[in-house]
Amino acid sequence: MPEAEQAAALRSTLRTVNDLACWVSEVAFAHGVPREYELRKHTYPRLKAEGLGAQAAQHTIKKVRDAYTTLKANIRAGNLGKEGSKRHRKAESKPIAFRPEAAQPYDDRCLSWQYDQQTVSIWTTAGRIKNVRFVCSADALKTLRECRKGESDLIERDGSFYLAATCEVPEAEQYEPDGFIGVDLGIVNIATTSTGYQAAGRGLNRYRKRQRALRAKLQKKRTKSARRRLKERSRRETRHVKNTNHIIAKTIVTEAERTSAGISLEELKGIRQRVRLRKPQRVALHSWAFAQLGDFIVYKAKRAGVPLVFVDPAYSSRECAECGHIDRLNRISQAKFACRSCGVVAHADRNASHVLARRGEDVWTAGRESRVPATP
Repeated sequence: MPEAEQAAALRSTLRTVNDLACWVSEVAFAHGVPREYELRKHTYPRLKAEGLGAQAAQHTIKKVRDAYTTLKANIRAGNLGKEGSKRHRKAESKPIAFRPEAAQPYDDRCLSWQYDQQTVSIWTTAGRIKNVRFVCSADALKTLRECRKGESDLIERDGSFYLAATCEVPEAEQYEPDGFIGVDLGIVNIATTSTGYQAAGRGLNRYRKRQRALRAKLQKKRTKSARRRLKERSRRETRHVKNTNHIIAKTIVTEAERTSAGISLEELKGIRQRVRLRKPQRVALHSWAFAQLGDFIVYKAKRAGVPLVFVDPAYSSRECAECGHIDRLNRISQAKFACRSCGVVAHADRNASHVLARRGEDVWTAGRESRVPATP
């Protein structure tokens, strides 16, 4: 919550450091992206001459070097297309550029927090400014006071300034679980648990379908205002997805903690590469952040001390939770499951969640058993 003069200083600082970061990136690209120490010898004197403090100059150089490290990792992982593709060539053919309002890291020498007054003292190109107010929730302030460590990032977005602080929250001690809650992740129902909780469903899918239609409508216009609207809508959708995933994850972890149960989560790494679907189904599969939901469940479980295991989801949609019979014909439709062996009829996602719960218990038991032979 900076005042007008403070906001002007912060805005000028971000633009200056990011302009210089673009120059450092060009130098790094011209020299074949050397190591940070070598890059510092080529760029540090000019950064100091441009008015950056010692710490700010070091952080600017490190930010550029980290950006190239991330780019290299994405290329190696195939996230920018195959070698020779247009996107791949574009990423390798020019230096990395930084937006004027991109994040700038600050350490404790450049930024100090006054928690009682809810203010910060921060370095800028116009000098150090003090008593810059910040706002946050009571829980966030408590976390800041008790767990903040390392750097904080200053970001400007849509005229507002944000400080993203790094906090190391200790894990709670795990209890011995009294059974496991299986969590089946899907497209029609984002998450279904063996205790009866079912997330999302028709309402959320209608929202996703409407957003796809609006995106397609804007993309056809190909105007500057349409591109701006697309960016705004993309951020709005991202916030909606993140909020929904937070709610789902919190509900699942709270239920497990209340019943002293563990969580059995299916391992979905590589799901987008494994599954073969028609085009409409591929759109639905790629439009939800399943990995984000899994990460939220994991970190919330660690904070609450809830035991969590990952299990192999193979054939969980075809296996009967009652008798264990596996048959492709058991899955009559997307929503209906009928066992060909024992005749049990159930909701398909609910049946799969019970299968995952049983597998979670098996994994937990196997992990607790000693593999060392008993001494005679």
